[in-house]
Amino acid sequence: MALICDDPMPAGWLVSRLQRARIWLHTRIGIDKPIAFTIMARVWASVAGLITLILIARFLTPAEQGYYYTFGSLVALQIVFELGFSFVILQMASHERAHLTISADEEIEGDPVAHARLASVLQKAVRWYTSAAVLLAIFLILAGSHFFAAHRQPGPPVHWRLPWYATAIAAAITFQIDPVLSFMEGCGYVANVARVRFTQAAFGNLLAWGALVSHQGLFTPAMMIAGNVCMASFWLFRRRKLLLGLLRYKVGHYGIHWGTEVWHFQWRIAVSWLCGYFIFQLYNPVLFAYKGAVIAGQMGMSLTLCAALQSISISWINTKAPRFGAFIARREYADLDNLFFRAVKQSFSVCTAGALVAWCVDLYLNWAHFRLAHRILDPLPLGILLLNTMLNNLINAEALYLRAHKQEKFLLNSVLGALLVGCSTYFLGKTYGPIGIATGSLMVAIFMGLPLGTYTFIKYRRLWHAQ
Repeated sequence: MALICDDPMPAGWLVSRLQRARIWLHTRIGIDKPIAFTIMARVWASVAGLITLILIARFLTPAEQGYYYTFGSLVALQIVFELGFSFVILQMASHERAHLTISADEEIEGDPVAHARLASVLQKAVRWYTSAAVLLAIFLILAGSHFFAAHRQPGPPVHWRLPWYATAIAAAITFQIDPVLSFMEGCGYVANVARVRFTQAAFGNLLAWGALVSHQGLFTPAMMIAGNVCMASFWLFRRRKLLLGLLRYKVGHYGIHWGTEVWHFQWRIAVSWLCGYFIFQLYNPVLFAYKGAVIAGQMGMSLTLCAALQSISISWINTKAPRFGAFIARREYADLDNLFFRAVKQSFSVCTAGALVAWCVDLYLNWAHFRLAHRILDPLPLGILLLNTMLNNLINAEALYLRAHKQEKFLLNSVLGALLVGCSTYFLGKTYGPIGIATGSLMVAIFMGLPLGTYTFIKYRRLWHAQ
């Protein structure tokens, strides 16, 4: 005869423990819902990246791996057309959203001027990105075709043309969608957008693996981006009532005057974003041209690891950007600083721990002579890249704080960084390869990036808050 237990204590005890764990994660480690979804996306990206790495090693030649990662570096040239607009959109939306409420059925209530200005932000963004997406597709196809044709690799030919065209077109489409997601983040849908980005990563990886397994490996970047487009489009379609309402809203003379209100901020952001290309995306093309596709592939895989670590750790800060904007709009600076400095401490701790784990794993792979170790950089250059990632975590946090004030004071930092890192990448990379590139970037971060960034952060934080 079965014994039936009517005591609800086991279930109640489990629920209580789970609630305590959730509260502890939120209060002590700072993991709220947006961060949780962002971490899920990054954890998935890390696990999926390992699977992708194995599939790349199985289905792509070392030369094709070099093409694969150089595709990504060239796609990053979209920053020339993006002009930092998506970040500006998020900040503008968060400042106007602070004076409005959006109901569960997507009705907007509150200050009519703020309503009109919020609609103006979306309308201007859609107009700009629609035109820029067409120009981007043409530019990427022509620039990529010229680069790969001018740097033919020895050995069996790599059929890169059709995969590159598909990648360029897919990048142009997602280029048009991403700013709308940034706008929705500024409107307070941070957790929702984080969940969308998680589904984008999952679906994109599934499509990418299908391309690799079916021996269409160089189509992998295009399929990854196509997965992002599908998931984002589906979610935005479900929010069409809010978006269409804002797109059709008559803003009248309350619309944002971009030239007088925003351009002084945006052009600095645009230059900083463009400088970021020379700081972070120039490594692969230089190695591809002077050291070959195999070395470029090793650098690309290592940079992917560093980017994943940076993305996970900085999520403690950038998921709070709308809240930073709202605090600033209401001049609640004590709450702003309390939230920011707590997030910085948590973010840097995660970055440091992740860098140590990644370096130890690479050290073990080389010690055990795993084949996988030959697809990534040796422990010394990888360790330098990881240390550079840790310093950039602090620099990015300081920049995000100041930019939440709708000001760009890191322009000098970005320009100097681009000049110094660009020159060191070209000259040291051409001569010494990955170890030269990694060392040059680290020296710039130590002697210029972090000191100048911290001085700028302290100076303007005191000045603005005193006013």
